[in-house]
Amino acid sequence: MAPAISNPDGLHDPTGFGYSHIAEVSGGLVLIAGQYASDAEGGVAAEDFAAQVELAFARLGTALEAAGLGYADVAALRTFVVDHDLDRLAVIGRVIAGIWGDRPPVQTLTGVASLALPGMLFEVDATAERPPRTGPSQDRADD
Repeated sequence: MAPAISNPDGLHDPTGFGYSHIAEVSGGLVLIAGQYASDAEGGVAAEDFAAQVELAFARLGTALEAAGLGYADVAALRTFVVDHDLDRLAVIGRVIAGIWGDRPPVQTLTGVASLALPGMLFEVDATAERPPRTGPSQDRADD
């Protein structure tokens, strides 16, 4: 089965950049493309690193919500940081703790020289899992 690709309202149209925001694949996996501090046209909306991290995670939340999911459904994060250092790691840690508390998803952080757009300092993508469906329709399938 082909992935269900979508680009929800509330996020910029990424097709001009050559990608889509969400792919739902078999088995309940939902892949969220790299989110950053994007404005309505896909430009970078903030210069400050901390503001970019907060906006990127807000955009991730928008994508998850559009897929009918929430932060709790995220299993894995991949973060990309320009000029990574311990101060930037602390910023990311605070934002993640504010969302997931003491049970964050697994994460791979990669320090990079640059990202896709000038001024872009942070990007995060995610893998989430749709919870199994339960209820009357599921019960009938088991009969």
